[in-house]
Amino acid sequence: MTVVRTRFSPSPTGSLHLGGTRTALFNWLFARHHQGVFILRIEDTDRERSEERYVREIKESMLWLGLDWDEGPYFQSARLPLYREYIQRLLDQGEAYYCDCDPADLETRRQEALARGDKPKYDGRCRELGLKPGPNTAVRFKTPLTGTTNWHDRGKGPIAFDNRELDDLVIQRADGIPTYNFAVVVDDITMGVTHVIRGEDHIPNTPRQILIYQALGAALPEFAHMTVTLAPGGGKLSKRRGAIPILDYRERGYLPQALVNYMVRLGWAHGDQEIFSREELIKYFSLEHMSKSPGVYDEEKLLWLNAHYIKETPLPELAGLLQPFLERLGIAAKDLNYLARVAGTLNTRSKTLVEMADQARFYFQDPRPYEEKGARKFLTPESAVHLEEIKKRLEALAEFSEAALNQLFQDLTTETGLKMVQLAQPVRLALTGKTVSPGLFDIIIILGKEEVLKRLNLALDFIYKKQ
Repeated sequence: MTVVRTRFSPSPTGSLHLGGTRTALFNWLFARHHQGVFILRIEDTDRERSEERYVREIKESMLWLGLDWDEGPYFQSARLPLYREYIQRLLDQGEAYYCDCDPADLETRRQEALARGDKPKYDGRCRELGLKPGPNTAVRFKTPLTGTTNWHDRGKGPIAFDNRELDDLVIQRADGIPTYNFAVVVDDITMGVTHVIRGEDHIPNTPRQILIYQALGAALPEFAHMTVTLAPGGGKLSKRRGAIPILDYRERGYLPQALVNYMVRLGWAHGDQEIFSREELIKYFSLEHMSKSPGVYDEEKLLWLNAHYIKETPLPELAGLLQPFLERLGIAAKDLNYLARVAGTLNTRSKTLVEMADQARFYFQDPRPYEEKGARKFLTPESAVHLEEIKKRLEALAEFSEAALNQLFQDLTTETGLKMVQLAQPVRLALTGKTVSPGLFDIIIILGKEEVLKRLNLALDFIYKKQ
């Protein structure tokens, strides 16, 4: 039985974004579903634009998402002798030829073709000249002049191209560097890739690549082209319309499992299920269930998923994830046990780790200045009387437990005739600086007696100074 082998082959000319990462994810899932091999290949033949920092960023992005590779990373820049060997095979077979057409002259001929209403493709001028290699000669593939090139696409169904619509593409530039359509075929042949899963923008490349496979006498892989992801309101994702580097999601406080779940649902479905564990994704993933229509980027949906995964993350693990976001705020939360307790009060109230860290400030910092509107309403001379009484009873409390605190406040509501909110809100403001927070008893228990009494005294000082 043939072992499934897939690959992800980004160019290190920029950061990894949502579209490219979704391609990596689908290839990874397909390989894992079939207990196959997932290959990482770096297509770095664009010497001017390729940068090592992008290679590092691509690898870091994939590892953060859990998309580990079994082979690689391979670098095309290290495989140039292999490409030249395959170029020579095509030349020897008469399937390719040298071309010394000047780029400026080529552009003039293209413009003339357009003016005549013809397709602006290469006119084959050098096709039968039998030119020899020289300092300014490229190599072109000899595309069949008749017939059709077709394949059954696992994502799109049957697709066919009239060979007359294709021109003799350059497979090696004059500087000796192979072009994308040629190098990718050689790589996939020599790496034994069985399935090519990629974006539908590559469909026009596929007939050219199939013809090269056939000229080299190699078996074709199965092709599966995925739908694109659109920006909100339609149109392609761009920097201004939802496309940000993958690692920016990490900086914004998203969890990798939320992003993985979100990306897979942009182009694949398993019934009506929305939330998947990684094990479920691997178990259920199939090319047949890829979407036929484009997905639309929806950050609210992503936030909803992220909130779900924050809530489901075990508190000790969540504490470790939250820690660096607090450090950004200048908060050194070194006690992970304490931080886990803090996270337990915020995990159902936060959509991102950034939001959670901001909400957690009061656990570590002076809650002042108090929320202005809340202070006017709740930190009043009338409330000072009740705060003094609450402080006295808290001082006398043997232990800070939910049951004891609940009894304390119930007794006060009975004795004073006040509602719980009238007693609780001044305390909440004193402890957190805000009128909205996690459960008051949870806050009191986590802060502890000494800190609670200190903050109540600060609130009382604030009230008395206003008088």
